[in-house]
Amino acid sequence: MKKLLATLACALFATAAFAGEYPDISISELEEAIQKKEVIVLDVNGTSSYEKGHIPGAIDFRGNKKEIASLLGEDKDKLVVAYCGGPSCSAYKAGAKAAEEAGFTNIKHLSAGISGWLQASKPTEKADDNS
Repeated sequence: MKKLLATLACALFATAAFAGEYPDISISELEEAIQKKEVIVLDVNGTSSYEKGHIPGAIDFRGNKKEIASLLGEDKDKLVVAYCGGPSCSAYKAGAKAAEEAGFTNIKHLSAGISGWLQASKPTEKADDNS
């Protein structure tokens, strides 16, 4: 019986650890961090989606993969938030992992994604807007 409980406990721990690789951030928390200029936002939806509309100030991860480490900057404690399409999308993990590999330690996930951002009637910008 003890072995069975230990096995179940390990399985639950492994599942919880995998499911919560990067903590979630709410739309309002992200919006506040953007206003305070305390965050780097990574859009992992792909360049064509990014060009059509993204969270203001976001970096196009897919279009800048090779130079992402330099685009993230030197402050390794700065908040990095990766997002993709919405709650069922896991593409954000590529951006979060790239930030982690670049030495960043405060990485979060906007699970609402761009779809949640739009549903909340938050502003977006197009690729031409931030030039």
